[in-house]
Amino acid sequence: MPTATATPKAMIHQRYGAKAVYRVDEVREAVDGVCPGLALPQSTRCVYRCQLDIPGVLSVSTPGTFARKKDAEQAAAQIAIEKLGIQPTSNIPNTPEEAWKELIRRISRFFTEENFPTSYHPLVGHLSVTLRRTGDLLGKLPISAIVACDVKVHILCKIIDPKAEFDPLLVLSMIYNAAKQSLGVSVSSRNLWIQSQRPYSPEAVDLALQRWSGISDPIRVEAVLIPCVMEDEPKMVSLNISENEHYMGDIASKLSATDSSHVLVSRTVDKASPEMRFYFPAPDVQFVSDLSKQLVDDRGDRNMNCVINKRASYISGQTIYGDAVLANVGYTRRDTELQTDHVNLCTYYRILLRKLPDGIYKISKDSILVAELPCVYTRTSWKGPSPRDLLCSFCRLQRLSEPHFAANGVSASCNVLVGSEEMGSPKATSGNQCANDGRIAKENPDMFKCSVKIYSKKRELLLEYSTDYSWSKETDAIQNSALKVLIWFNRYFKQLNTPVEKLYLPKSTDGFTIYPNIFLQEFAMCLSVYGKTSGGDSRTCNAVGYFSMDTSYQQLESSAFLTDIDGQDSGVFPSHGSLACISYSVHLFMKDSRTRYLLEVNNEFEFEIGAGAVRNQLESCATQLSVNQSACFVDQLSDRDLSLAAAGELLLDLSKISRDSCVLEFSVKVLQVTEPLEDRMEKALFNPPLSKQRVEFAVRHINQLHATTLVDFGCGSGSLLDSLLEHPTTLEKIVGVDISRKGLTRAAKSLHQKLSKKLLLQTSVPTAVLYHGSVTDFDSRLYGFDIGTCLEVIEHVEEDQASLFGNVALSSFCPAVLIVSTPNYEYNPILQRSALPNKEEEQEENAGPCKFRNHDHKFEWTRSQFQRWATGLAASHNYTVEFNGVGSSSDEPGYASQIAVFRRMARDQGESSLNEDDSHQPYEVLWEWPNASIPSH
Repeated sequence: MPTATATPKAMIHQRYGAKAVYRVDEVREAVDGVCPGLALPQSTRCVYRCQLDIPGVLSVSTPGTFARKKDAEQAAAQIAIEKLGIQPTSNIPNTPEEAWKELIRRISRFFTEENFPTSYHPLVGHLSVTLRRTGDLLGKLPISAIVACDVKVHILCKIIDPKAEFDPLLVLSMIYNAAKQSLGVSVSSRNLWIQSQRPYSPEAVDLALQRWSGISDPIRVEAVLIPCVMEDEPKMVSLNISENEHYMGDIASKLSATDSSHVLVSRTVDKASPEMRFYFPAPDVQFVSDLSKQLVDDRGDRNMNCVINKRASYISGQTIYGDAVLANVGYTRRDTELQTDHVNLCTYYRILLRKLPDGIYKISKDSILVAELPCVYTRTSWKGPSPRDLLCSFCRLQRLSEPHFAANGVSASCNVLVGSEEMGSPKATSGNQCANDGRIAKENPDMFKCSVKIYSKKRELLLEYSTDYSWSKETDAIQNSALKVLIWFNRYFKQLNTPVEKLYLPKSTDGFTIYPNIFLQEFAMCLSVYGKTSGGDSRTCNAVGYFSMDTSYQQLESSAFLTDIDGQDSGVFPSHGSLACISYSVHLFMKDSRTRYLLEVNNEFEFEIGAGAVRNQLESCATQLSVNQSACFVDQLSDRDLSLAAAGELLLDLSKISRDSCVLEFSVKVLQVTEPLEDRMEKALFNPPLSKQRVEFAVRHINQLHATTLVDFGCGSGSLLDSLLEHPTTLEKIVGVDISRKGLTRAAKSLHQKLSKKLLLQTSVPTAVLYHGSVTDFDSRLYGFDIGTCLEVIEHVEEDQASLFGNVALSSFCPAVLIVSTPNYEYNPILQRSALPNKEEEQEENAGPCKFRNHDHKFEWTRSQFQRWATGLAASHNYTVEFNGVGSSSDEPGYASQIAVFRRMARDQGESSLNEDDSHQPYEVLWEWPNASIPSH
């Protein structure tokens, strides 16, 4: 173990103890420059200087001032050290032998009159209570009070035996045995009291009682009792702390322990509440000195008479026995009286939530029931702790070592389409591929890849992640890799029933490698809390669902059935990639009593559509509403623990509810929608926007061909079809196909309104049909249309699916003309420079490949890549192809949106057309005009 040098103040204390007196003075100091924009202009600031007096030795003062009191004290101590010639010494022993000797000396110092009653050590707070007693318990302390108050005792015990970090009984045995060898300290062989062998002088007692005030009125503190039997629910208990009684006395009665000396204490379980700990009863053993050993049989197994409390052990990271009380009570160095705070069931379930991979993120967003860990990281829109910080916190809370991030620069030999600083779906390509694309290698600087390794506390590797994806900035590589690992853990925790032989593959295809023995060992307590064995296989847990190691986000079509829709349709809907700002409330509805309890409310919550940042049903609800519309929907109580964590100060004991007896009621209102980054970039540079230019391009070809039928492949929300109705065309029938029911529903609303208006004006109205289905599946009803369009669609699917669509469209649907558009990757630098939100986001010179225009894009092609794809398709299916585009400002770097126009060549006489009897019709008709009704959600 590396040695740690004591701070200057600690070194002075080691030499002179309480004789060293620090006096800190607060002074006002003039500020050189006033910060603009402050409501109250500042001309001075508060700073500190310190004087250190050691009577009979020296007196020193700091020559300058300091922003913090503790810095001033340390500076004064450093000056004293230099003047006295004190050499720095290690504050931590190097060997178990040295640590054992130091432990004996430290316990002895606790109970010497010179150091102990006159100090501000929290242990004196415990002692002050016992000094107010009479009879046999006068001056007697529970040994566990030392465990609760002194961090260095824990450090020394871990050096003596590393197992002490996880075993409170071992720590207790060490303290007991060290106390037996400590001068002036008395312990019993049959109980867990410790005291000074000699009575303290009246002066020392008076000084201790003056510094640590007693309890004048009884104190009532709420706590949580966690039974060791997993089937029993945690419940609230009240601790009543009386005058001149040690607070662990009432805890002992709640645990049915003999007295407060038989109450053991865990380490703190929440940094925000430094005195929140588990209290549990000491096992009944014959000899206290061998307390830990007596609980282990000859085979090394724990004695079954001492049942481990799995839930308390999982939270604390230590082995807790029997029933446990979670309470926030104790003495600190900062205060002179007993500090207490209430702990309720919500507190307990929030502590459990924090240990989950997405728990801290949910709490930071103040959205436990709605927020989900996003599947993408964007520096501009990510709010709250970064993925790296979240992963580090998760590892700490699981008592693992700090994750190891290895970000390495990789010299790319070409302009690799490595994706985005916004984690679009970066692609790694080889040098040969790039050479074929005709790109110049010298233009691309070094890129960064990041691998992540997760180690156990003993530094044994349990998981590693490596990726072929690379980023132009090191921080983006680290954050994106951290997010991938978090998502993996998150899915694992939510689907714990995965058979071990399917989970732990030797080398997975998505970059993860799991080491099963170490993994199961480190998460054994977690599995015992969240899962139950089944069929005799201890490696299978009882959660619902099947675990997949694929960490790519899969958008679920979990449509919410909306009720109580209120507000006028503004026509502004959240779409994929847009930022939606909503307000919402969540109520728990009890079916039997017909009562509602408010669980969570948020007046302004922002998230990105399609990023997996909220529960699926809520996103489905939001995308069905326009701005200023509100609605309600009901969802099942899928995770009771989340509802309990969100319950706050709700007086109802919600721990008794079941999933079948209640549901969650959501009320949602869309406040604002910010269009996707891709649209903002286009509008910043082009007038009219590229979307309108693409429509005008299609209209020109429609009228040139005198086309009467058109099918839009991947029509989404119907923006193209809707826009076509605003232009005079020769079309008599328009058809849209899409895989998203939500998008088609919005398209149906828009088309229905526009066609109804055209009908009232007695203008030419085409027929219209919307089909639900995949564009890679052939449907005979769409064979042989005059024109087909697929505008800005193929980049949203994987490249092999884009090729499959091209083959199906030209070989099976066989439109006379097919127009396909997709972003030109080479134009991205121009677009992104025109849409920079602030100077901090300004691209660095030679920053490498640009990010994709939308994080949902699976690829973005250069002109040569797109032309090679389209030319190959045309040659294979008897089509010609010509290339064009919209949004061109110069010859280089080409059009912002590149377009391929396929034209079917005349068929050979022997070539047959579609058989009229072919009834392959997999598509579902979702809406049609005339005689149309708008589909329900």
